[in-house]
Amino acid sequence: MQPDYEFDNTDLKILELLTDDAKRPYTEVARKVNVSPGTVHVRMNKMEEAGVLDKTTLRINYAKVGYDITAFIGIYLEKSALYDKVLAKLKNIPEVTNIHYTTGNYSMFVKIHCRDTNHLKEVLHDKMQQVEGIDRTETMISLEESLNRSLKLAN
Repeated sequence: MQPDYEFDNTDLKILELLTDDAKRPYTEVARKVNVSPGTVHVRMNKMEEAGVLDKTTLRINYAKVGYDITAFIGIYLEKSALYDKVLAKLKNIPEVTNIHYTTGNYSMFVKIHCRDTNHLKEVLHDKMQQVEGIDRTETMISLEESLNRSLKLAN
């Protein structure tokens, strides 16, 4: 997709429908948007090429597969210059699912999933707090995820 490509309402409607249900067939999307299935396919390919669509993933209910604890970790770095080095190490910890470089109290904010409190302790003590460049961490355990949705794009 060319850098000067401008999204139109058709693109936004396609994205909205597939964001609600990524398994929805292109034929159904096309019918709701009043275009051909080929048009949906072409536009999706163009948006993927442009980097608008990063990847398609499944949303897993981690509690249903034995990961009962979701926690957020605020990380204080010894120096902000160590961010890239710490980032590389955190990416190697399988329980880490999201990493953000932030402003405010923390240098980084991380989301992890663990089986139980013993597993959480192991991840924190034996993995995260052993990463060179991390000064200290603060842990917040999620009691409930009340909302997890994609941003509705204006059209």
